[in-house]
Amino acid sequence: MSCGKGKLSSILSKDSEVEKVAGGFQFVEGPVWNSRKGFLLFSDIPANRIYKWSPEKGVEVFREPSGNSNGLTYDKQGRLIICEHGNRRVSRIEKDGSLTVLADRFHGKRLNSPNDVVVKSDGAIYFTDPPYGIKPEQQELPFQGVFRLDPESKKLTLLADDFPRPNGIAFSPDEKVLYIADSSERRHVRVFDVEADGTISNSRVFAGENPRLQGSPDGMKLDVEGRLYVSAGGGVWVYASNGEYLGRIDIPEKPANCAWGGEDWRTLYVTARTSLYCVKLNVQGVKIP
Repeated sequence: MSCGKGKLSSILSKDSEVEKVAGGFQFVEGPVWNSRKGFLLFSDIPANRIYKWSPEKGVEVFREPSGNSNGLTYDKQGRLIICEHGNRRVSRIEKDGSLTVLADRFHGKRLNSPNDVVVKSDGAIYFTDPPYGIKPEQQELPFQGVFRLDPESKKLTLLADDFPRPNGIAFSPDEKVLYIADSSERRHVRVFDVEADGTISNSRVFAGENPRLQGSPDGMKLDVEGRLYVSAGGGVWVYASNGEYLGRIDIPEKPANCAWGGEDWRTLYVTARTSLYCVKLNVQGVKIP
C-alpha cells in the first residue's frame, strides 16, 4: 500500500486500506469536507460540475455549471469559496445561494486560471493562479501569481510571481508558514514565512528534491502534527514538518488533490483522475471551518 511504510507506521494502521469511493468522472479536483452536514464536495473540471458525496446518498450533482471549478474551500462563515478555472475568477456562494465574484482581475488584467485556495483564520483568502485553463494568447498577466485577498478591504495583493506553475497551497497548523507547490519542471514544494500583515517571505525549497517527486506536485494538506501530504505521481507523498520524506500512500490513479474529512477528521479523501478514494489514518487533519 505504501512506500517507506516503516516511517508511516505512526499514521497508518495495520488495516489501513485505500478504498475507492466513487468513479466514472472526467478529471476530479478540489475536495473539501463540510463538517456541519457531513459531506464532501469536489470538482470535475471538464464536466463543469461540483459533485457532492455523502455516506448516505453517494454522489449527487451539487452545482452545474461550475465555471469549470477547481480548488474549493470554506471560509469562517461556512461559505463555499471556488476557484473557477474556466471563468478565470475566485467566487463565493452566499448563504442564500447567490454567487459573489471575489477576484477576477489584478491591476485591470484578467487573472490566468485560479487553481487552488486556502482561507486563513483571519478570513484572508490565498490562491494560486497558473495558466492551465487558458491558451497562451489569452494570458493577460505577464506572470503566474500567488495572491492574497483581504477580507475587509477586498484588496488583492500579489505575494509571489516567480512560480512557473503555482498549484497546491496550504498553511501549517499554526499558520506561521505557507506551502506552495510548483508543478513546473522544478517539481518541488516551497515554503514561506507568513508575516504579520499576511505577506510571505523567506522562500526556500521544502520537499521534492530528495527524493525527486514523480510527476508534478499538486494539491496538499497538513495534519495537526505538521506533516505535509502532497498529491503527486504514484500517490500521496508524506513529509515531516522538518522536510524529511516519510513515505508514500499509493493510490491506483494519479492524485490531483486531497482533503481531510469524516466525523473525526481522520479520513483522507483523494481526488485522482477519474475517481474519488479515501484512506483512514491514525492522525487528525487540520480542520477547516
